[in-house]
Amino acid sequence: MEYYNKVIESVNIRFLRGFNYKVEKPVFIPDHKEFDNMLILLHHGTLKFGDEQELVNEGEVLFLPGEKKTPLTIGGGNKRAEVPMEHFIENKRKYLQSISFKDIRNSEEDCISVVSFESKVFDVVNFFNSLDIPAFIIRFNDRIAILIEDIMKEMEQSSVGKERILRALTEALVIEVLRHILKNRLFVEELSTNVTYFKDPRLIELFKYIKTNLGGDLSNKVLAKVANVSEDYVGQYFKMLTGINPQDYIEYQRMEAAVDLLRTTKKSIRDIGKEVGYKDTAYFCRRFKMMYGVPAGKMRRRESLINV
Repeated sequence: MEYYNKVIESVNIRFLRGFNYKVEKPVFIPDHKEFDNMLILLHHGTLKFGDEQELVNEGEVLFLPGEKKTPLTIGGGNKRAEVPMEHFIENKRKYLQSISFKDIRNSEEDCISVVSFESKVFDVVNFFNSLDIPAFIIRFNDRIAILIEDIMKEMEQSSVGKERILRALTEALVIEVLRHILKNRLFVEELSTNVTYFKDPRLIELFKYIKTNLGGDLSNKVLAKVANVSEDYVGQYFKMLTGINPQDYIEYQRMEAAVDLLRTTKKSIRDIGKEVGYKDTAYFCRRFKMMYGVPAGKMRRRESLINV
């Protein structure tokens, strides 16, 4: 148990966004994938996920880990549209209408609440993404449902300390999700094999160094000096503890930083590429599209649409 306490204490949690939706038109998204972790509370109606389209019951919560592609159905009925993720994002208002939490309580139509959050180990490693766990239903856990409802209520407040309350509620929410996973012994193998980065402080130093030097030299020669291992061994050492080679990890971190800059700044694509370590803008754009399936410029537009 002490080991998992260490894990939880090392995870930095940040509230990103929350929405209440009424389903205007049922929709099936075969390639649904968000970059952030999502919890969806089903108030009324139909919610299905996965290749087998497993049914979520009313009052239950669906957890969608960030970066995981999961077929998703929102809303019931025979006149369900089937659209790709890109179309769904660009036309979200056609399928989902934002409503207040109070209106959800008084509605009999298909309604959901959605909370998106970030969870990073030592503010570096995406925790749930690193576990490589699939989407799953959180059943028989009123505490998690209540926390989501509390977040939705706070979102509609304009009181002093709102941001701090949202942060505290989101931290409690994520801890409850982790407790649920441990209590029900879910993904035991994933937990035991993919949380190895807590076992060697040298790896944590590598993570921190990479994060703070994304625009600089991150060759294996440099990483070897940081970890105090030989240049020939550093790649094997890193992959042994993380499951991926260091240069693949570095590219992922650079691209994630690029996405964050696209979300939060008006910097040019060229400047963003240079800031995260790509001197060649064309190469940066090719790698970005290969990783995310959309050009960097379109990603910026997509993020603005998500927040509508």
